Parts: sequence; C-alpha cells; structure tokens
Amino acid sequence: MKVVVTGGAGYIGSHTVVELLERGHDVHVVDSFCNSERSVIARIAGLVGKPVPFSELDILDSSALTDCLIEVRPDAVIHFAALKSVGESISMPLEYYRANVEGTISLLSAMDAAGCSRLVFSSTATIYGEPEECPVPETASLRPPTPYGRTKLASEWVIRDCVDAPDSKLIAVILRYFNPVGAHPSGLIGELPRGLPNNLAPYITQTAAGLRSHVRVFGADYPTPDGTGVRDFIHVVDLAVAHVAALQVLEGGDGKSLTLNLGTGRPYSVLEMIQAFSDVVGHPVPYEVVERRTGDIVESWADPSRAEALLDWRATRSLREICEDAWRWQRNLSCRALED
Repeated sequence: MKVVVTGGAGYIGSHTVVELLERGHDVHVVDSFCNSERSVIARIAGLVGKPVPFSELDILDSSALTDCLIEVRPDAVIHFAALKSVGESISMPLEYYRANVEGTISLLSAMDAAGCSRLVFSSTATIYGEPEECPVPETASLRPPTPYGRTKLASEWVIRDCVDAPDSKLIAVILRYFNPVGAHPSGLIGELPRGLPNNLAPYITQTAAGLRSHVRVFGADYPTPDGTGVRDFIHVVDLAVAHVAALQVLEGGDGKSLTLNLGTGRPYSVLEMIQAFSDVVGHPVPYEVVERRTGDIVESWADPSRAEALLDWRATRSLREICEDAWRWQRNLSCRALED
C-alpha cells in the first residue's frame, strides 16, 4: 500500500515508518518537525537502505496538506501528528485543541479531496482517566482529566462522525495505546524529548547517563503495592507492528471503524521500572519522591484481547528488552553529543 504517515519523524511515527518500509509498503512522511528532528528521516533511510520521501508542512495548513495528498495519492493515512504533553496541555489548551482537533479535521478534509478513505488514528489510554476497573476494556467510561486527553477524544468523535455520515467511504481504526517505551534495537531511532522529558523512561535513562541528578517520582502514597503509580508499558516496536496490522485490516475493507486498546496487559509500578533500568545499566538509578502531579492517576493497564483477536497481534517484547533498547539509544545519543 502507499501510505502517508503524519508525524512520521516523531517517536512512534518513525518506528512505524521503519516497520512499514521493511514490509514493502510505499511510505511518504508528512511532518512539521516542531516536535521532531529532520535527522530522523536520514536515520530511517539508513535502517531500511533506501530514501524516505517526505513533505515538511504543518497539517493545519489545509491547502498545502491537500495538495500533498492529491500529489501522493495514498491508499491510507496513519495519523500521528499532534501535540502530546499532558502537563503542557493544561497551560496551553487552545494550542492543543488547535493542533490536535483542527489538525485532524484538516487531514480528513484533505483525505476526502484526495480520494483516500482508509485511516489509522493514534489515540491514547489517557482518555479513560482514572479507570473503574483494570485491565481496562475499550467499553470503559471515557473521562479524560486533561486537555490533551480531551483533544484525543474529540478527534475520535470527529472521525467516527465522518465514518458514520451517509454515503461516507471512510473506514478507520482508532488505536488507544497505553505507555510507549523503548527504542529500535539498532539504537538509531528512539524517543527524543526536547528539554525536560515528560515521560518516565527517558527521564530514567538520562539520569542513568549522568545528565540528571535523579528521577522525580511523583507521589509514593498511592494505594498500590509500593505506593507509586502503576502503568502498562509497551515497547514502541510492538506498537509500530500493531499499526501495520491495522492497515492490513483496512485493506480488507471489512466494517466501518474499530477502536482497539494496545498494551501488554501486564502492569509495572514506577519503582519497578526504575529497578528494571538499574539492573540493565548496572548501577542504581537515583530517585527522589516528590508531590503528586496534576492529572496523574493511580493505576491503568490494558485489556488488549480485542486487538490481539482482530489484528492477530500481540505485544511480545519484555520489560528487559524495553530497558536494554532504551539504554542503547541513550548511550548512542550521549556518544553523538560528545562527538558534536
């Protein structure tokens, strides 16, 4: 298939582009590089052994995006492009609604103009908020506690309304994933936060590498076995493979839309993650407990059984592989910084 990947130079997008290309798909990346680096495109090309076509544009530029899709004529679009910091969304809600919701509307309009009717959408388990039960099924109540989560839920609504419109040809797979971690085993691509990391894993690896003095653990008084928050951490390559599987479902043309959880179904606490990384790096990763953070929840992990059944997919990479791959990526980043 010919696939346009918005946000294809980002963390999850770049890994998905690699998996698509390695499976013979024709990929065109669309990215504004506001949250990513142009060098990622070259790294992907090095991994797959061929150039990666891309267009540098903002999906909010509806005219440019429409022209791009009409020229490329994709069979499908995988939509990652979005702002994604939970904390930042609280202080910048308008920017998040504009980028995430208006951006999705702009993309759907461009797809319609280009005659493209297949969409895989990058959503998030954040929309469940504090779940009433774990593991969390797709039928759980939707109570996103932050503007970021609400923009993702609003985008889901827009997509479903377009799918359900009379005479619509649009079909979509909405993927709600839990906590992406790890990196490509080559160490050539991985999570590349700008400034202070928003996610736990890069904060741990930066601390292990001596770039930060300690990991901040936001609260150790939760009603969990060790008092810290519990999450479902899934390897980013497992996530990428799931997006390829979703495309295959769309290619079959069965049904109008699917909404699926992507996770391992195996929860780990913050302290368990710090210990797992400590085991891999060979020394304790220092941490300090601080006050709880606004928007954080006690625990959340996936019921991925529906995705496993409908996509013929399962998260297979272990916590140790997650830590090893993330640590290899961090070491490579540190080496490049020294060379520069």
